[in-house]
Amino acid sequence: MPSFDVVSEIDEHELANAVDQANREISNRFDFKGSDAKIEISESVMTLTADSDFQIQQMQPMILQKMTKRGIDISCLDQGDIQTSGQKAKQVISVRQGIDKETASKVVKAIKGSKSKVQAAIQGEQVRITGKKRDDLQDAIAMLKQTDFGLPMQYTNFRD
Repeated sequence: MPSFDVVSEIDEHELANAVDQANREISNRFDFKGSDAKIEISESVMTLTADSDFQIQQMQPMILQKMTKRGIDISCLDQGDIQTSGQKAKQVISVRQGIDKETASKVVKAIKGSKSKVQAAIQGEQVRITGKKRDDLQDAIAMLKQTDFGLPMQYTNFRD
C-alpha cells in the first residue's frame, strides 16, 4: 500500500554554515569592530550575544538572510526576547524540529476533513499517510501544502 511521511526537519549542516557566514560578516562589519558580538549554536538553540540590544537587532536580519539563502525555512524559529544585563545583551532563538502532538492532530484532522481516500497516523514526531492509489496521496500532499500549520513541512519516504 503506497504511503509517505510528513515531517518537519531542517538541515543541521546548512544551519551551521549559515551561522558561520553570519559570524564572518559580523567580524568584518565596521559597526561591530571591537565588540564581542557573535552567534553560537548548540543542540538546535542559537544564542546571539553582543554589547547592546541595538547590535542584537542588527544581527537578527543577518542570520535570517543567511538561513533563507541556504534554503532553511525561518518559520521554524522561536525568537525569544532580548535580555540585557550590565554591558551585555543576549537573545535565544530555538529551532523547532519535528511535529508536536497538537500540530500532528491538526494534520490528521485536515486529512480526515478533506474526504480523501487516505488514512493518517501519528508516529512520534511525524505523520504517516497511507492510501490505495498514488493519485490519492498526491492529492493529500497538494492539500497539505495549501494549508498553513505554522511549521515548515517536508514530504518524505514516498513508497509505492
